[in-house]
Amino acid sequence: MTVAPLWVTWLVFDFVFGLLAKAGSPLVNLLDALLRPVFGGALNQQLHPALHYVLATLLTLAVLYAAGWMASIVIGRRIISAFESLLARLPVVQTIYGATKRFIQSMQTAPMQGQRVVLIAFPSSEMKAVGLVTRIIEEQGSGRQLAAVYVPTAPNPTSGYIEIVPVEDLVATDWTMEEAMTFVMTGGATSPDQVRFAKPPQSSASD
Repeated sequence: MTVAPLWVTWLVFDFVFGLLAKAGSPLVNLLDALLRPVFGGALNQQLHPALHYVLATLLTLAVLYAAGWMASIVIGRRIISAFESLLARLPVVQTIYGATKRFIQSMQTAPMQGQRVVLIAFPSSEMKAVGLVTRIIEEQGSGRQLAAVYVPTAPNPTSGYIEIVPVEDLVATDWTMEEAMTFVMTGGATSPDQVRFAKPPQSSASD
């Protein structure tokens, strides 16, 4: 019970930093090629595997930081726009990149009057699942508002279900995105003491 949280934390960080180090390995090889005339030998051969891992991770973080900084200036936005125009000419790449970008952009603005985390009746009417509203659409013909809701699975929230639910059937919560993700990743172990399970009754016109 004491070691399990530390072990899970280590697994998560090991996975994340492993991805960063893998992405940065080509940068280390490029740095090796550039510094080879100066040092007179291969840099990779002089680095301990642990140092190679750390250097690759730091280089990846530096590139990500540089990309974020470029996106904040005018010339950087122009370069990124030109790069996206190039990706738009590649059918398969453009589909994946465009869909991912639209999803991230939709996560930055709440579609329901500032509320994104909701509860929906899933997988049955007697049960509720935590969902994230990604978009509000209209039903063809009637004009009724429908919500596209992403239902993450535990403990891996990167996989889940897409449900189309009438807006009037959504149960609003006061949870933040972080609280919702923590709830899913911990299998419900970290949750508020109280939660609204059903929609409050609508007051009649006479009231």
